[in-house]
Amino acid sequence: MSIRDVYIVDAVRTPIGKFGGALSSVRPDDLAAHVVRALVDRTPELDPARIDDVVFGDANGAGEDNRDVARMAVLLAGLPVSVPGVTVNRLCGSGLEAVIHAARAVALGDASIAVAGGVESMSRAPWVLQKPERAFPAGHQQLHSTTLGWRMTNPRMPAEWTVQLGEGAELVADKHGIGREEQDAFALASHRKAAEAWAKGLYDGEVVAYDGVDLPRDECIRDATSMEALAKLKPSFRPDGTVTAGNASPLNDGAAALLLVDDEGLRATGREPLARIRASAVTGIEPQLFGLGPVEAVQRALAKAGRSFGDLTTFELNEAFAAQSLGCLAEWPELDPSVVNPRGGAIAIGHPLGASGARLAGAVAHQLATAGSGTGVAALCIGVGQGLALVLER
Repeated sequence: MSIRDVYIVDAVRTPIGKFGGALSSVRPDDLAAHVVRALVDRTPELDPARIDDVVFGDANGAGEDNRDVARMAVLLAGLPVSVPGVTVNRLCGSGLEAVIHAARAVALGDASIAVAGGVESMSRAPWVLQKPERAFPAGHQQLHSTTLGWRMTNPRMPAEWTVQLGEGAELVADKHGIGREEQDAFALASHRKAAEAWAKGLYDGEVVAYDGVDLPRDECIRDATSMEALAKLKPSFRPDGTVTAGNASPLNDGAAALLLVDDEGLRATGREPLARIRASAVTGIEPQLFGLGPVEAVQRALAKAGRSFGDLTTFELNEAFAAQSLGCLAEWPELDPSVVNPRGGAIAIGHPLGASGARLAGAVAHQLATAGSGTGVAALCIGVGQGLALVLER
């Protein structure tokens, strides 16, 4: 069996909304449908009935995104009912997992044209109530928030594995001696790069506004923030800690989608591809050190692609926390930090869990198209201790 080349023809995303913000009134299935519809509309030569599958990442799935949000997006977007959809969950890596999943199908000939993406509404994530172990309990019952992090944890899990995500970032800071000032400086740079990219129109070609919502750009970018403002924030997880709300990614809502094709599918779109998918890798690590998950995943993916850090034109590393991003960079001494998140990262743009990986892959593809040639990487750390990476080329 021959392996087919897989191309990214286009990539779109919504502006990223803040928790309880502009997109909080929009259901996640509607967010997903919006980017699917926008993606199809941007390629008018493509007959939507030719789409072989739609794959979406979704980290929660406990609310309005239940019952296969990918299939719901197909139906709500008005695509033919013959187009199937499947939802995948690798927590924060779900959107990138969807891209990799769809790319495998195209590479193996199971699909010629596929849509891959991700969605999350952290604002609308519900509380859930477990069923009682016996009927008619007399006492109070506990509701669990599904917005973020551990809940209904199996008591057999070792306590050191199930620390809060922010405490995991503190552990990475401890491991690499990353101080508060360094983390705040990283966060400030994220906001400045994102604000500059928007001001220059660099996101105009990939961001599709949601009709009826007044959100012209990513909602969490703070143009006016400063080291002084960031320094005033109290540590969030340890009384004497270094991780704050200012140097961590916020809670967010948003969606992203990419159009993936083989050579036959490329002819059907009548378009020039943004980039080609070269390799991917996933790895595991101790759950409490999840922030360092991308370290080995990126190294493996680059090795599969026959590339090195010195070959990279751009690198989109999800900024779950400044501490974990800096910890990863510390373990990649060969990487030029100037190519990392050139248009800002998740600390400024936001991290709508299931959508982030698709956003990163789309960002790399658009940046490579702008550059005209080169190699790029999209990578994320993943709660419960995993890392995921994708290599693109143009």
